[in-house]
Amino acid sequence: MLPLSPDELLTTTRSVRKRLDFDRPVPLELVRECLEIALQAPSGSNRQTWHWVVVTDPSLRGTIGDYYRRAVEGYLASSGAAGKLFADDPSRSAVQRRVGDSVEYLGEHMGDAPVLVLPCIEAGRLGPGSQAGLWGSILPAAWSFMLAARSRGLGSAWTTLHLIAEKEAAKLLGIPDDVTQTALLPVAYFTGKDFKPANRVDPRSVTHWDAWGAHKR
Repeated sequence: MLPLSPDELLTTTRSVRKRLDFDRPVPLELVRECLEIALQAPSGSNRQTWHWVVVTDPSLRGTIGDYYRRAVEGYLASSGAAGKLFADDPSRSAVQRRVGDSVEYLGEHMGDAPVLVLPCIEAGRLGPGSQAGLWGSILPAAWSFMLAARSRGLGSAWTTLHLIAEKEAAKLLGIPDDVTQTALLPVAYFTGKDFKPANRVDPRSVTHWDAWGAHKR
C-alpha cells in the first residue's frame, strides 16, 4: 500500500496510458482486493446488480485490444478527438495533444495490459429518469476500483471506446443481453515516479450558488 493521504489518492489517481507496465504480471489477489473495495460503493436501492468481467487470457485480451484499436482509430479521425480540442487556446492545446498521443498509444497496446476489467450492470427495462440511477449504481464502484488500484501501485485508465463493439465483446466473453458493459479498465503496474494533481479550471468558474450563473460567494 502506498502512503497516500485521502486527498493525495483522490487528486493523483490519473488515467494511465503510456506509463502502464505491460511486461510485469499483476497478482490476481490484488485485483480481488480492489474488487472487494469497489463493492463497498453505493448502488440504487442497494440492489448491487453489478458484475465484473476480469480478463487475463492473452487471446481474449488480444481480441478486445483489436476492438479497442479499431474504435480508437475512428475516434482519432473525428473532430471531437482530445488532441484536436482547444486548438485556439495555448494554455490547453499542448495538454490536449499529449492526451491525444496517449490515447493513440493505448489504442495500440490495450491488449498488452496484463489485466482488463469490464465493470458491468444488469440493465433490464429502463423507465423514465432511470438512466441516472443505472449509471449511478456502477460508476462509483468502478471509480473505487481505480482508487484501490492506485493505492496498490497499479495504474488504470477509464475507457469506453470499445463500446462501439459492445455486442462483439459480449459475444466473446459470454455476457448476457440484459447486462450492460460500462467501461474497459486496463490494469497494470505503472512505470516512472509518482503522479501529481492535474491542472483543472478554477472551481469558481463552474460553481453556481443558489442559481445558475451566480458564481461569486
